[in-house]
Order: sequence, then C-alpha cells, then structure tokens
Amino acid sequence: MINIAVLGYGTVGSGVVEVIEKNKELVGKKAGEELAVKYILDLRDFPGDPHEDKLVHDFGQILADDEVRIVCETMGGVGAAYEFTKQSLAAGKSVCTSNKELVAAHGPELLALAKERGCNYLFEASVGGGIPIIRPLNSCLTAERIESITGILNGTTNYILSKMEFEGADYENVLKAAQEKGYAERNPEADVEGHDACRKIAILSSLMTGRNVDYQKIYTEGITKVEPRDFEYAKKLGMSIKLLAISREKDGGTLAMVSPFLIDGDHPLHMVNGVFNAVLVHGNMLGDAMFYGRGAGKLPTASAVVSDVIDCARHMGREIMCFWSAKEADLVSIDRMERKFFFRVRTDCEEKAKALFGDGLEKVALAEVAEECGFVTPVMTEKDFADRYAKLGDGAVGSRLRMEA
Repeated sequence: MINIAVLGYGTVGSGVVEVIEKNKELVGKKAGEELAVKYILDLRDFPGDPHEDKLVHDFGQILADDEVRIVCETMGGVGAAYEFTKQSLAAGKSVCTSNKELVAAHGPELLALAKERGCNYLFEASVGGGIPIIRPLNSCLTAERIESITGILNGTTNYILSKMEFEGADYENVLKAAQEKGYAERNPEADVEGHDACRKIAILSSLMTGRNVDYQKIYTEGITKVEPRDFEYAKKLGMSIKLLAISREKDGGTLAMVSPFLIDGDHPLHMVNGVFNAVLVHGNMLGDAMFYGRGAGKLPTASAVVSDVIDCARHMGREIMCFWSAKEADLVSIDRMERKFFFRVRTDCEEKAKALFGDGLEKVALAEVAEECGFVTPVMTEKDFADRYAKLGDGAVGSRLRMEA
C-alpha cells in the first residue's frame, strides 16, 4: 500500500480524495499497488465529513511519517505551499500539485530538488485542469521541435467573452453572472487581467524551450477593455474574440504573450466557447495537435492530480523526466512581432487614421453605427502600430485588438 497526504481540503483537495475513493479499485490497478489517503491537512475542522478521521492541522505529523510516500499539494499560493513542498521533496516524498502559481515561480528549483532526493514533482493539473498537456509535452511529443503553443487557458475569461459574443451582454454584467455561478472569484483580477493565463503559458513555454521562462517578463493584457461593440465588428469580419496565451520561436528566442485577439472562423480555437479551454501545439514534424476540455473545476482538476499520483506510484525511486532547466530563456520583445491590427475611430477622425496608417487600411463599417468606424491595418510590427495608434489621441474609440492568423 502507498500512503498519500492531501494538503488543503478545499475544492481541488476534496476532489482528489473523492477521485481516489470512488475509483479506488481502478486507481490501485493502474498504479500497480493500492493507494490510500492517510492524512488530510487543513486549518479548518470538518465535523461530520466522512474523512474527518484523517484530518490533521500540523504538517510536521505528515513530514515525520515515513509511510507517506506521495503528497498532493492543493493549497494554492506560494507561501506555506512552497515551504511544505520543499520539505516534502527534501524528505524524499513525491509531490503532485495543481498550483500553477507555485510551479511558474519555482518550477526549476523544485524539479531539481526532487531529482536530487530521488522522488518526483509533477504538475499536470497546473495548466489545463483536466486537459492532459504537461505529460504529452514531456513524453508523447519529445521527438518534436515544438515551434509554437497557442492556448485558451482561462475558463473564466472565455466564459465572459462567449457571453458577450453570443448574447450581446456587457462585461460588468457577465462578470457578475460568472461570479454568481462560481466561474469567477470574488476578486477576479487574476483571471480578467490575464495573470492566470500568463503563469500557465510561462509553464508551457518553459517545457517547450527546456529553459525557464519568467512569467513576470511576459507581456500580459486582460479582457477588461473589450466592449460589446467589438464583437459586432468581429462578426462583420467573420471572426471571434478570444484571450490567447501564445508562445513561439522568434528570431532565435522565445516570444510569449497574453492578449485578446481576433481570430477567424478557420482557426482551430474559434469553436472553443464557454468555460472550456484548449491548447494548440505546433511541432515541426507533426504539425498541429489540439488538446481540448474543461480547464478547471473540482473533479476534472482532481482527476489530473490523481493521474500524477498514479505516475509517481509507478515510478517509486525513479525519475520521471521533465525538460525544464533553471537557465533563463531568451525572451523576445513583442515590439518586433508582426501582425494585422483592428482599431476603431470616430467618424470625424477617419481621414486622420488613413493619413497615419497609409493606403493599406481596410475600412469596416457597421450600417447601424454612424458615429464611428473600424479599420484593419496591413501587417506591421507591434511598435509601428503602437506609435501610429498613439497619434490618434482621443480620436480612437474603445479597445484595439490584435489579429491572429
């Protein structure tokens, strides 16, 4: 029997216990040995809970128990979760986590510690919830040179944008509804400002390059400036608006960013709506491969954590390879990236826009809107666009949007 400790008995932690208990026979069969939850660590008490007898409040009790071979860290954050993870790995206990904040901030350090102590640090659930993506990058796609990764990595923002697109609702009202349904936190900043997606693409970028991509250096823009009228223009163009997290090879380095994009109907991510997530991987031999599913939620995320637990059980005393070194990746400034852009201006500034951007502009007008119009630029660099757009001054209306081919 392999004993497990679960740190944090919130949404994901309770889901981990539920998956192990409900699928006990199947999980044991696939692990090659029976798995049992011996401890559940939480500051709170849960009177009447069926697993109340396993609750402890002192991490030291778990650390001192040599029978505990695998720890599931589902606490979140980088405070106690970081310290408990380090101590567990140092004691030779493998750790499985859903904590993208911790993985993005300390991944290389924790992987190195696990290797040194003959155990494993696994984090399948940290990026796509129940969508398998970490393991495919580390095993199934190792013969590929991954040239780009493009993802819809946050279910909250995708839900909000989908509601705005299909129901014409405004951002504030949809956000409120998302909070009431439990799709958005009371403080939604990490989601709507793109920070959650940023940490996830930092993890994927690090696995793509084999070097550490610092999430704090990734250009990140959220969805708070996207307006219902932007979707009217998008429909006119046959496009949709998605918050994309992108990483790709560029000029010998890595370009990573998070931003709302206009994508056309032929794009594989165009059909990803609601709380669903998807990751599009492009390899130099394979071409495109897409991973799609629920990127969050109690049981999908818990299922991914338990899949890591099974992997750890199968590889007791053996390293599961993960190609992510502490060496910093060379990040390329987005200023050099070339693409088309969409922007809106007041009708009386139409000629100014044409003068600033030249004859290559494509005008987009809405029949029912007389006070403004939109434009699609020719391909240009981010810096060139930003410089010209700034000169529009108060003639610009609403958000400007990047366009993804």
